[in-house]
This record gives sequence, structure tokens and C-alpha cells, in this order.
Amino acid sequence: MKKNKQSSAAIMLRSMMRFIIIVTLLLGAAIIIAVGHQLLEDVQTTTSHITASLKQTDIDGDDDWESWRKNSTLDTSATYVYVHNKRADAKVSQYFSPHAEKVLKVTPTKVPFLTNVYYRPGIGLLYHRMVHARGIYYTLWQNMNPQLAVLLRVIEVTAILLAVTLLATPLYIRRLTKRLTDPLTTLSHTTQMIAGAKEPGAMRLPVPVQPTEVTELAGNFNELLSMLNERQEQQKLFVMNAAHELRTPIATIRSHAQLIERHGKDHPEIITKSVGYITEESRQMQHLIDELLQLSRADRLALDLTPLDLSATVTTIMQKIAGTFEQTVTTEIQPDIHITGNESAIEQILVNLVTNAAKYSPAASQITVTLTQQANEAAALAVKDQGSGISAEDKSHIFERFYRSADVRGTVAGTGLGLAIATQLAQLSNSELTVADDQPQGTIFTLIFSTK
Repeated sequence: MKKNKQSSAAIMLRSMMRFIIIVTLLLGAAIIIAVGHQLLEDVQTTTSHITASLKQTDIDGDDDWESWRKNSTLDTSATYVYVHNKRADAKVSQYFSPHAEKVLKVTPTKVPFLTNVYYRPGIGLLYHRMVHARGIYYTLWQNMNPQLAVLLRVIEVTAILLAVTLLATPLYIRRLTKRLTDPLTTLSHTTQMIAGAKEPGAMRLPVPVQPTEVTELAGNFNELLSMLNERQEQQKLFVMNAAHELRTPIATIRSHAQLIERHGKDHPEIITKSVGYITEESRQMQHLIDELLQLSRADRLALDLTPLDLSATVTTIMQKIAGTFEQTVTTEIQPDIHITGNESAIEQILVNLVTNAAKYSPAASQITVTLTQQANEAAALAVKDQGSGISAEDKSHIFERFYRSADVRGTVAGTGLGLAIATQLAQLSNSELTVADDQPQGTIFTLIFSTK
């Protein structure tokens, strides 16, 4: 079953049209009701004044009626007056204004829901009011056609405005939605191009000036593309470096195996030497593979962080590795420092740092491990050595994978992955690994933990 796909522009147009129609109809109805109510109140006020004038005149004879007729501003074409004198001494009991008697020959019909409003065939709507005073009843019928004409004109104008609104609204909304959705459409097309490109990392999405949300989306997407491109380049470099590092021991093993194969029978003395080389290179290759697997796991790892007594943890770790190194290893551990971290990761980082310090320091030197509580409530675990130090240029690269300084490559065994693994574990532990020079010589690696 196919899903009905609709663009955001179509959804917006339909929703806005529905909203505009409802609002316009409600507004038109409110205007019509308000105008109609006002017109009805005007009729009520007019008839009230006329009936009050009749009561004050006290029409009890022809003279009173004629006097009131002459002094009144009554519009006889729209207002019909019927006076019924029920007094016993009345000479004339009924008086009709012009056309009133003819109008009242047909009894008007009451209009539902409208107080005092009646309908008279041939004339239209009439407003009825009746008052009495001193035995005389005054009945007034006010023709409402002028008010009805005004109301109809209001309805016509409202209908025209509604029609104009319904015609103009789609054009305006289409223009508005085009401004809003065109940047998204451009982003979508560019994204499809990037997805189909051979080198998508080099491409970027166009960043529109407005709307702000799309601008931020495009900017964030470009940052994501940059990050993915960087990750891809790092992955390529990682694979290339791993292949390069593995190629050397494999070539050595292969050459010694061929040497044994060709000359082992005639020169048995080379077998022991070649087997030693093969064993050492195999051990180095195994160490490299283990570190590659360790780094791969660290990339996907999510550590469980728990409250730790860091002072006790560091003391236990240093006791485990005591006597492992030629150098003198001393500790200065401040007690009762507590953090939230992962004990296994801390051990791996600390062992890596101490091993590195021993690898690049003279045998007669000293390695110092300190743990202190800093003024900003952060805990600092530092490893200081008395080696030759690290140049400023190398400091910016030592945490990269497979990076090894030119002056130690080939002279000091290593893979260039130890500090990369330590940095990754530090990030997973919500801590930071930094490097600085020691005085008068050497290097200080510091792992800073937040106690919050």
C-alpha cells in the first residue's frame, strides 16, 4: 500500500487555508451579528422615543392627534402608529397614521428568537412596540427595511472580503512557503548529490541566510560532514599506518624463514639466530595487534563510571607494578581524594604512562607519580620523568595514532598507539590528559579528573 507523500509546502498551504477560512467566516459572522444587534438597538431607541412622545401628548381627541401629527417628525413611509382610546368618554376610539390601517389589515407573523420583531408579507420586517397611559393604548410598528438594507450591505462587503481573502491567501501562502521550503529543497538535493559523490567529504551544503533554523541546520550538517571527513581520513591513515607497522615484522619473519629454508641444512648455526629474530618480531607484531584491538574497543566503548577512592586506587596500582622498572619509582599520593570514574581505565592509563616514562628515561633516573587535589576541586594524577623531554613540535602530535618522534623511531621499541589509547580512555572517563615539560629536564603527563 503506497503512502500519500506530501511536501511541507502542500501541508502548510492546506493548513493555512483551513485556518484562514475558519477565521474569516467567524470574523464575518461576528461583524454581521454585531452590526445587526446595533441596528436593532437603534430601532428600539427610535421607537422608544416615539412612544414616549405619544404618551406625553395624551391623545384624547382629534385636536390632540392633529397637533401631535404636525409637531412629530414621524416618517409615515416607515413608521405606522395605531392609537386605541379605551376610555368610556372617548368620542373617537381609534386613530391611524397614514398607511397604518392598510398595513395592519394583515396580521404580522412573529419572527422566532428576535424580541418584538415581526414579518409582514409585502412589507418585510416590522419592529413592534406597545405602551399605554390613562386608558389609551399606543401601538407602533417600525419598518426595518432601511436597517435590513444596511445589514445586507455589510453581508455583501463581508462576502466580498472573504472571496478576496480566499483568492489572495493561496498566492501569499505559496510565496511564503516557497521562501521557507526552497532552502530545505536545496539542502535535500545537495544531500542527494553528496550521497552519490565519490568523495562526499569534500562537498558542503549551501548555507542560506534565512530562515535561521535552516541556516543552523545547514551549518550543523556541514560540521557533521567535516567531522565525518576527518574521521574517514583518520581511518584511512589508521589502516595505512597499521599496514605499514605490520609490514616490517612480517618482512623480517619472512626473510629469516627463507634464510633457514635455503641455508639451514648447510649452516645450522643460523637457525637459532633466525628463530630468535622470528620470535622477537612475532612478539612485537602480537603486541601491535593487541594494541590495535584495544584501540578499536576503546573507540566503541562506553565506560561505567562509579564513585571511586582515587587515592586508594592509585596506591593499589602502584603496588602492583612496583619493581617492574629499572628506574626508581616514587609516589606522592594525597589521601581521601574521591572522584567518579572507571578503575580499569585509570589503571590502564597509569600503567601506560609509567611504562612510557621508563622507556624514554635513563635507567638511573627517577619516575615520580603524584596525586593532588587542586584548588578548583579537580584531582590531578601526574607522572614525571627525567628523560630527554619532548619537543614543542612533537607535543602537538604525540596523542595521534602511530605517531612517533623521528629521534626515537627505530631506536626505541614501540607502536605509537599507547598515548592514543590513554587519551581515548581519558575522554571516556570524563578526564583530560595533558603534557608539559619538567624542570630541569623531563616530561610531565597529567590526568585531570573533575570531582563533580
